[in-house]
Amino acid sequence: MSKRDYYEVLGVHKNAQDAEIKKAYRKMAKEHHPDRNAGNAEAEAKFKEINEAYEVLSDSQKRAVYDQYGHAGLNGAGAGGPGGFSTGDFGGFADAFGDIFGDIFGGGGGGRGGQRQSHNAGSDLRYDLEVALEEIAEGKTIEIEIPAIVACDVCDGSGAKPGTSPITCTTCHGRGQVRMQQGFFTVSRPCPQCEGTGTIIPEPCSTCHGQGRLRRPKKLKITVPKGADEGTRIRLSGHGEPGLHGAPSGDLYIVLHLKEHPIFDREGPHLLCEVPISFTEAALGAEAEIPTLGGRAKIKIPAGTQNGRMFRLRGKGIFDRRSGATGDLLVRVKIEVPVNLSEQQKDLLRQFAAVSGQEHHPQSSGFWDSVKNWFDKI
Repeated sequence: MSKRDYYEVLGVHKNAQDAEIKKAYRKMAKEHHPDRNAGNAEAEAKFKEINEAYEVLSDSQKRAVYDQYGHAGLNGAGAGGPGGFSTGDFGGFADAFGDIFGDIFGGGGGGRGGQRQSHNAGSDLRYDLEVALEEIAEGKTIEIEIPAIVACDVCDGSGAKPGTSPITCTTCHGRGQVRMQQGFFTVSRPCPQCEGTGTIIPEPCSTCHGQGRLRRPKKLKITVPKGADEGTRIRLSGHGEPGLHGAPSGDLYIVLHLKEHPIFDREGPHLLCEVPISFTEAALGAEAEIPTLGGRAKIKIPAGTQNGRMFRLRGKGIFDRRSGATGDLLVRVKIEVPVNLSEQQKDLLRQFAAVSGQEHHPQSSGFWDSVKNWFDKI
């Protein structure tokens, strides 16, 4: 199956400037990134195609060859194909991909760039943490246990047996890359002997088998930011996946999710709750006890309170990180209709209904007057 034109893949014209090509790439790569399209084979294929096109068009020499000879001019050595170029040969591509990674995860990722240490740096990790409303209101410190890959404590992450050290790779002489001539180009690849590390381990650590990493649960203390919103991310530098053979570790991103509360709903810095009151409390007035995150409070229910009326308790909500103020607690009263009435209670209600005039039901009286006027016009 023939490949699509690279300009068509990125949706740019053939005279597009480098900045325009990079902008188009970033937009499409974010849209089709595998982390945003888990399990979507079509998106994964599209993502590879976009990267392949950008690897060529972002390099002035390779773009010139492609413009003149097309795919055939690349001798099948284009990005993603057999004998493909490593990102170490494409500084612009590595920078752009680093920008995409940062946009998606909120920070730099392991493996950014073409240097030997970066090539083996650990990946960034994400952990979704459910927190209670009370923990967000207080800014509480909590302890979590996460499954993690940690640096081997026997070899200190070097992968080498204690008392020994890694030695310089004799194939790449410590560079981590080997160069090969392919057609018009000199192509760099990770060294097959040391896998890009620049060193080899003659005597591997028996605990981690030369990997320098082990899979173990890890306990961490997390301080939930006071007033944090749904989706707030906490970055823990160096707590991601450890790098290979002592390379830098990635970062851990804790993503906060608010647990459903049995009493309160949250709208930004404000809290909402619904409090049931009886028919007689609404009609005659009363003092009602209501819950708050800090304990109990009382509100005065005026006589004649209607269903759904809202009461505001200032400063009883959630701390607003943007304004520095604390939100309010909004209490909506719900008049509860009595059920399972005895005959005596029913008789009393019938007597009340018989002596009640329109002045006691102003809303319903006004509504039915409007209905009558509307029918008279028909």
